[in-house]
Amino acid sequence: MQHIIDRFIGYVTIDTESDPESQTTPSTKKQWDLANKLVEELKAIGLSDVTIDENAYIMATLPSNVSHHVPTIGFVSHFDTSPDFTGAHVKPQIVSDYDGKDIVLNAEENIILSPDYFEDLLLYKGQTLITTDGTTLLGADDKAGITEIVTAMEYLINHPEIKHGKIRIGFTPDEEIGRGAHKFDVEKFGADWAYTMDGSQVGELEYENFNAAGAKITVKGKIVHPGYAKGKMINSMYYASEFINILPRLETPECTEGYEGFFHMHNIEGNVEETTLQYIIRDHDKDKFEARKALLEKIVFDLNTKYESEVFKIEMNDQYYNMKEKVEPVMHIVDIAEEAMKAVGVTPLIKAIRGGTDGSQLSYMGLPCPNIFAGGHNFHGRYEYVPVESIQKAIEVICKIAELTAIEK
Repeated sequence: MQHIIDRFIGYVTIDTESDPESQTTPSTKKQWDLANKLVEELKAIGLSDVTIDENAYIMATLPSNVSHHVPTIGFVSHFDTSPDFTGAHVKPQIVSDYDGKDIVLNAEENIILSPDYFEDLLLYKGQTLITTDGTTLLGADDKAGITEIVTAMEYLINHPEIKHGKIRIGFTPDEEIGRGAHKFDVEKFGADWAYTMDGSQVGELEYENFNAAGAKITVKGKIVHPGYAKGKMINSMYYASEFINILPRLETPECTEGYEGFFHMHNIEGNVEETTLQYIIRDHDKDKFEARKALLEKIVFDLNTKYESEVFKIEMNDQYYNMKEKVEPVMHIVDIAEEAMKAVGVTPLIKAIRGGTDGSQLSYMGLPCPNIFAGGHNFHGRYEYVPVESIQKAIEVICKIAELTAIEK
């Protein structure tokens, strides 16, 4: 298990935070630091056809060790971390034989990881947890997935008695800002189907995800001297608050679960002259998704009509769609993953993702790609943690999927 810990810590201590404001791929130069390390490591463990392109997309091959025809399968993870919280100077902490009590992440700042708030911790009593020190995220999303794929390939290379077909692996930049699959060369990858190792709790198996869009609302005002502002000043921040209050207050991330969609205002910047609101729109149901986007446009239209001026402007773009439509016609790929989990003692938790993965975009690009647990919890923040035993189980699932796919029919 120490081998897994060392590999994972080697990845998370390299800062790979992506940047949604950047127009380059990868969006940050520092992502190259881990990308180049991974290329060398994949070569060192014995994979073939190891490539990295000008946008830092990494691919490699584990050749088949059987003579009969086997579909080519793939495993995909991303190496960037979320810009929601800093990923610089990550200092992982190892909690051995977790006792089910509060974990002090940072005594000086009184940052506590508590099962009273994060009940999932109690699933892992007696296990080894890797946490943050409370000042950064951890990066298990998705460096746990990378650890699992690399280690599984290494295990299969060292155990040729396990029969498998050709396996392709792919590591992507910028997944956390919705661009992970944008420049992924599906034809070059050459797999019949793939799995992203990018889920959370041990056992998760997902082939449904949100339809997703982003919206930017710009509110224009007019600044004049406040002592002489009557009838002249237009305070864009007050107008923006009117927009915010029209949206259904309970249709937000903190008030929804399961298949319930939401509007999420994740950023606001403003002054009298101009205020911008950044939203993400999410819904599993395509019709409800379209209705949410239409509601935003209607609010903008109605407010501009009310004030007889183009005070409000909206820019909106779709980000990804529900992969269910593309995976259901090939449900055997989900069945294989489910069988693999059961074979290694993991109870499958088939559920819809309240988010998205590279797999959702890849599925629409012609590569059906369900999502499998990577093991981490509380992504994108200081309370992130991952049980090492979950990483180990994900490695076993990858190996078993490879083995099951190669069984001669």
